[in-house]
Amino acid sequence: MEIYLVRHTETICEKGICYGQSDVGLKAPFLEQFESIRSQIPVESIIYSSPLRRCVQLADFLASSITTDFRLMEMDFGDWEMKKWDAIPETDFTPWMNDFVNVSVPNGESFVDLHHRVTDFWKEKIILNSAEKIVIVTHAGVIRSILCAISNLPLKDAFMNKVDFGAVLKLEL
Repeated sequence: MEIYLVRHTETICEKGICYGQSDVGLKAPFLEQFESIRSQIPVESIIYSSPLRRCVQLADFLASSITTDFRLMEMDFGDWEMKKWDAIPETDFTPWMNDFVNVSVPNGESFVDLHHRVTDFWKEKIILNSAEKIVIVTHAGVIRSILCAISNLPLKDAFMNKVDFGAVLKLEL
């Protein structure tokens, strides 16, 4: 089985903004990047996508039929959504930075929460699937979570996996 993990292209958010599950648009122009991504994935494949428009827009470009799944959404940053990272109160930010794996963002989730929903998706839609080629259009946090799961990398080390905007990572299982 070939699995292609695809991160959406750059968003309209300025650098330094926390936008996990906020439904933000893509920075134009992006069609050339979409074409490049399409050239890296198989034509005949099942495509799953986060329901956030920055992923759906790319997934719709890649195929005429896609399946969205909420479990592929980026981390829920709760009260921090659409705020500048440096504007987040230190009393909230420091505990999370010291243990982002287990500490939940106020009114949001922790990385382990994200990881549980992503691995639930993985078991249901990937492990039990007989398809030969699957494309997952999603976010950096989700991709890092998957990479940790398949490589047995501790979640605390997830950021060792660099995932650029528009990245296509091919896995063979």
